[in-house]
Amino acid sequence: MTDATRSPDIPLQGSATPIYRHRLTTRIWHWVSAITVFIMIGSGLTILNAHPHLYWGQFGANSDHPWLNTPHVPSFLTIPAGYNLAVARRWHLLFALVLGFGLLFYMVASLINRHFQRDLAIRARELAPAHLWYDAKEHAALRFHDPRQPNARNIFQRLAYVLAIFILLPAMILSGLALSPGMDAAWPWLLDLMGGRASARSVHFIAMVGVVLFIIVHLALVILAGAWPETRSMITGWWRIPGHDKREDAA
Repeated sequence: MTDATRSPDIPLQGSATPIYRHRLTTRIWHWVSAITVFIMIGSGLTILNAHPHLYWGQFGANSDHPWLNTPHVPSFLTIPAGYNLAVARRWHLLFALVLGFGLLFYMVASLINRHFQRDLAIRARELAPAHLWYDAKEHAALRFHDPRQPNARNIFQRLAYVLAIFILLPAMILSGLALSPGMDAAWPWLLDLMGGRASARSVHFIAMVGVVLFIIVHLALVILAGAWPETRSMITGWWRIPGHDKREDAA
């Protein structure tokens, strides 16, 4: 996510112009969420191994016909490494709280500092076929930064962030809440909204797969765009425009 303001007071290094790209709230949420999602996926895979079948509807059991039979996940990908359902559930529920409240904190902060409005807003003209085709060709050519707007996210990047922040993560959190017996008593409508406990489990799994795919694509693009500069910007907040010369700003 991009929170950009140009600072003329920061000295240039070589031909790179520094930009304050990520606000502190974005950086905190990014790293906390990275650790949280990693632990939740690992512990969730242990829970999935306990019953690797997914159903639609109110209930699902061994005698029912699943829409998906998931393969057994090897222990080196699960948390804990050995099969321990009770421990996995404790880890999963603990970090579910971190994920939920962290997302709430990030959304409130991003509305206050106008990060969403400024950096993730999607305009109708950007969804035009010609615009989408142009950005697709730029991605295929590994050109991730528009020299006219070097700190702007293109339409595919913004669509991916909007999908992850406003659809996949909330779907994962809400379906997880629906699976909690304690939430049934407090919010019985939530399970009805999901279409039943079996459907909530399927939604939870689909959202998790979506988040994993987002992470894979995100990491691939970070590596292609320059792993260290991108990582440094998410640590310090500062990013330097590759190949941008100070003399261009004075022209």
